[in-house]
Amino acid sequence: MKRLSKLYALLATLLSGALVQAQEQQFQTVITPAFTPITWERLVNAADEPENWLMYSGTLDSKRYSRLDQINTENVTELEMKWAYQIPVIDRAETVPLVVDGIMFITEAPSNVTAVDARTGGVYWRYDHDLPEDLRICCGRNNRGVAILGETLFMSTLDAHLVAIDARTGNLLWNTEVAEYSSGYSKTAAPLIVKDKVVTGIAGGEFGIRGFIDAYDPETGELIWRTYTIPGPGEFGNDTWLGDSWRHGGSATWITGSYDAELNQIYWGTGNPGPDWNGDVRLGDNLYSDSVLALNGDTGEIEWHFQFTPHDVHDYDAIQIPILANIEYGGEMRELMLWANRNGFFYNLDRATGEFLDGDTFASVTWASGLDPNGRPIRVPGMAPTYEGVMVSPPIVGATNWYSPAYSPDTGLFYVTSFDGEQEFFKRDEDYEEGERYTGGGGRYTQPMDAFHSSIRAIDPTTIDIVWEFPIMPRSSAGITTTAGGLLFSGSADGFFYALDAETGEELWNVSLSRRVHAAPMTFEVDGEQFVTIASGNVVFTFGLRD
Repeated sequence: MKRLSKLYALLATLLSGALVQAQEQQFQTVITPAFTPITWERLVNAADEPENWLMYSGTLDSKRYSRLDQINTENVTELEMKWAYQIPVIDRAETVPLVVDGIMFITEAPSNVTAVDARTGGVYWRYDHDLPEDLRICCGRNNRGVAILGETLFMSTLDAHLVAIDARTGNLLWNTEVAEYSSGYSKTAAPLIVKDKVVTGIAGGEFGIRGFIDAYDPETGELIWRTYTIPGPGEFGNDTWLGDSWRHGGSATWITGSYDAELNQIYWGTGNPGPDWNGDVRLGDNLYSDSVLALNGDTGEIEWHFQFTPHDVHDYDAIQIPILANIEYGGEMRELMLWANRNGFFYNLDRATGEFLDGDTFASVTWASGLDPNGRPIRVPGMAPTYEGVMVSPPIVGATNWYSPAYSPDTGLFYVTSFDGEQEFFKRDEDYEEGERYTGGGGRYTQPMDAFHSSIRAIDPTTIDIVWEFPIMPRSSAGITTTAGGLLFSGSADGFFYALDAETGEELWNVSLSRRVHAAPMTFEVDGEQFVTIASGNVVFTFGLRD
């Protein structure tokens, strides 16, 4: 395919009016058409209504697999753009929209949400959240999505608030301060509905915060429970922190988790300990940083934990989204948690108990030589950051990062955006100061990014073999979605949106969107027609089959 000609065709379509029309409509306020309120039962059974996309990862098990098959391997080449919505603020969009009965809810940078007609992109209403000017944020003015329960949307904000918005009108229902933004707390991830609670994490691991996971009352915004991801004095794990270093130990929870309704367990990943690269001031394993926590869905009590990278000094956040799948493993059906970690290892865990089953590398790794029988990394001496710098793989961005993986029950494969890179890590001495960055070092590349290998990798979780890979240059930071049509959708840093054969990795279709794809795609159906949506740059594009 001639990618340049596709770019010209796309630009011509945009200029013809589709994008301009959406921009002209964006400040109108129109009540959304009636939709059936979203009950907890609908969320539990979200896979049974693939015409909608009811939560950030599509379903509570986070497989990012849709049963829609109208668009498939035979006709995907007939995809064309149907409409585009330009986000008014020029920031990279990381949003994964929700679709409820033909209404799409799009979050925008820095902390806004818009309701549009999912068939046309026409705007119903827009909610703007006022932010202070002196925000403390790590990695961009991002907002990745909303959650919905009943007729209410729930959105995290950069100033560490949780807001409830009437999904019919865009009117604010309540606004709860979760933490003090001036101390370095912020929120970027979509919340997760668990029964009658809004579960949400916190960002700010580079500012010496103390991480936590919260549950709020959806009617009032009142806090129901809070579980700290760093144990305090007298609690299990506090002795894994030197002295009082736990007080500013990070362990943020800045990406949405998953939930198993039968086990009533919430699964949530935690970020790096602080300071990131100088572990001298926080000797010990630093629980529960770089871990997955299994929380009781009613009380928030930690039922089990698994730490991927004890005493992390390379910023290997374990905030990847846990995928829950029942797979024949070792001759029997097991309730597994599949996890490709930023540290370069893929893990199979028993999600009922947290038992480590097996693991292996899926990308270039030099900091550890393998995993012991308990899943603890076997460290290679001399890989910790120094004042002069030391070369390590993976780099700070990781072998993968926050971008969504996927699992297809049709192929039995786990899909992840991966990166084989290396970086020079160094440490420095640094004192904690409230509201200021507290990282203790950093990293530098000694080669250009295109010197390294980036790809979509398809992994057989029963063997941890890489079945196929699809190279992407330069390094990609896009998420993945698969469908019953045999397709895998994802994007690239150079602005391409593409479809692969999920079984073989063969590229079947692509289009240039001209700006980096820094989000995950989603798919839905309106009036019997399937669509696929992706954010690129600050534009949300929607594609469907040619009429």
